Amino acid sequence: QVQVAESGGGLVQTGGSLRLSCVASVETHWSYCMGWFRQAPGREREGVAAVDSNGSTSYVPSVKGRFTISRDDAKNTVYLQMNNLNAEDTAMYYCAAGPSMLVGGQLLAENYKYWGQGTQVTVSS
Repeated sequence: QVQVAESGGGLVQTGGSLRLSCVASVETHWSYCMGWFRQAPGREREGVAAVDSNGSTSYVPSVKGRFTISRDDAKNTVYLQMNNLNAEDTAMYYCAAGPSMLVGGQLLAENYKYWGQGTQVTVSS
């Protein structure tokens, strides 16, 4: 059983930045792909960014150039640096862990087995 826990959400103004953190209960270099997902009220869960154990990454087009995912396997932690935030980024953000996978599947929620409780990100205008 893998446990993941997110932190770092909060309220930020348009154009601001936040860094989310996700700590896993196992050594993440053990072939786990780590992903960030988000869900806004009334909308489906969306894959935002993911990084696999081999360093391959995926981003949803709406965050490319603004968000950066990284992992520190020594700390069993994955980060999501979010810059130039806007109202469309307001959502509950979830961290997830799954088996190492091809880039094409990294943003699909059904490929992840372990999920955190989420951290709220609210962007105000």
